[in-house]
Amino acid sequence: MKIEQIYTGCLAQGAYYIESEGEAAIIDPLRESQPYIDKAKKEDAQIKYIFETHFHADFVSGHVDLAAKTGATIIYGPGAKAEYDIHEAEDGEVFQLGNVQIKVLHTPGHTMESATYLLIDENGKEQAIFSGDTLFIGDVGRPDLAQKGTLTKNDLAGYLYDSLRSKIMTLPDDVIVYPAHGAGSACGKNMSSETNDTLGRQKKTNYALRANMTKEEFIQEVTEGLLPPPQYFAQNVAMNKSGAIGLDKILEKGNIPLDVDTFEAMANHEGALVLDTRSPQAFAQDHIPNAIFIGIDGSFAPWVGALIPDLQQPIIFVADPGREEEVVTRLSRVGYDNTLGYLKGGIDAWKAAGRETDQVTSISADQLAEKLKSEKLNVLDVRKPTEYDAEHLEKAVNLPLDFISENMDEVDQQEHYYLHCAGGYRSMITASILKSRGYHQVTDIAGGFKAIKETDIPRTDYVCPTALKQ
Repeated sequence: MKIEQIYTGCLAQGAYYIESEGEAAIIDPLRESQPYIDKAKKEDAQIKYIFETHFHADFVSGHVDLAAKTGATIIYGPGAKAEYDIHEAEDGEVFQLGNVQIKVLHTPGHTMESATYLLIDENGKEQAIFSGDTLFIGDVGRPDLAQKGTLTKNDLAGYLYDSLRSKIMTLPDDVIVYPAHGAGSACGKNMSSETNDTLGRQKKTNYALRANMTKEEFIQEVTEGLLPPPQYFAQNVAMNKSGAIGLDKILEKGNIPLDVDTFEAMANHEGALVLDTRSPQAFAQDHIPNAIFIGIDGSFAPWVGALIPDLQQPIIFVADPGREEEVVTRLSRVGYDNTLGYLKGGIDAWKAAGRETDQVTSISADQLAEKLKSEKLNVLDVRKPTEYDAEHLEKAVNLPLDFISENMDEVDQQEHYYLHCAGGYRSMITASILKSRGYHQVTDIAGGFKAIKETDIPRTDYVCPTALKQ
C-alpha cells in the first residue's frame, strides 16, 4: 500500500494518491489531470476511483477530465448531485482498492454532501482518514459556504459538531488525519501549517475537538470571526458541479505568444485585463500602464480569485520567460479559463517597441521613519484586519486588500498614500489596483511591516476607528 500527499502551496491544498496491488485512487485532484496519470503509469497502476470529499469552493477539480482519460469512477458522498456521471455513495459504503478498503463516512457540516474517507489497510486496521474540509489540522471547515433556503451557518455548524463526534472522534487515536487544506486557505480560520497529524493529537490540540464541548459552544466558536468568503468560491462550486473542461483546451487558447501590437490591441480595444505576474520589484521598476500585479511566486491563484470578480474576464499577461504555461495552469485552477495569451518577449519587447511604461515609487522602512519625524503621512496598512489588530503603526489606517473594491471610495485621489503589508507582495498588488483606477500618488514601503518593525516608528496593538477621510 502506498499513500502520497500531493500538496500545492499556492492553494494550500492537499490531493492524495493511494495505491494497492496495481490499483490507484485519487482524492480531491487539482485541475490538471496529466500528473496523476503519469504517476500511475510510472507505478504501473490503473486509476480506479476518483474520490471527491465535497464540491470544492476554492479550486476547480480536474475529476471529470481525469475520469474521461482513465475510465475511473467519480465518487461523492450522500446527497451529491452533479451534471455528469458520478457514484453517489451511501454512508458506510466500502470500496475495494487492491487489498485495502476505503470506507465512506458521511460527515455533513462544511457542506451537506461532505464525506470523509476512511482507509482500512490489508490487515483490517483503520489506518487514515482523508477528511476534506470537515477536519483540518488545528481547525474545522467553515460552515457558512453551503447556506441555502432556510439552512443557516448555525445549522451547518450543528451538523458539523455531530459529524465530528459521531463519525471521526470515535476512531482510534493513531489514525492519521489527511485534510484537504492547510494554513493559508480561506476554507478555515485557524489552520496549522502542518499537513497531517494523528487524530489523538488533534483531540488534544484542536479547539473544535475538545472534550465536554457542548454543541452550543461549538457553534459559537466555529462561526465566530468568519470573514466573508472570496467572491469566486460560489462560481468554483458551480463549475465543480457542472464539470469543467480539461486543461488541455485551456492551454491551447491561453498559452499563446502575442506580439506587442496584438497585445496592445487586446488591452485597449477588446477589454482584456493585463495581468503582470513577475516579481514585485520588477513590476515596480517598469510595467505596462494600468496592468494589475499579482505575482506568480506569491499566493497567486487565491488573490486572482479574490480580486478579479468575473471568471469569464479575458486575461492577457506578462510573465518571466519559461513560466507562461504555469501562469495559465494556475489561473485555471480557480476557474479563470479565458486567458488569451502572453506578451512575447515580455516588458523588454514592450519597451523596445517604444511603448510607454509606468513605475511604482518605493522607499525603505528607514526612509519612512525619517519622513514621519517631520511630516504627517497617510500610511495605509493593507494586511488583514486580524494582522492589523495584532500590531500596527500608530498613525496607519487599515485598508485590507481583500476588500479594496468595496472600500475604494475611502481613498482620496488628491492625497498621497504610503502602502505596506507584511512583506511587500500585497502592497504592490494594492498599488497596481490604485494606479489602474487613477490613484497615482502611491509609494510602496519595501519589506513591509517586517522591515518597519526594525525601525523606531511607534506601533500599537490598539485598534483605533480612524477613517481615511478626516
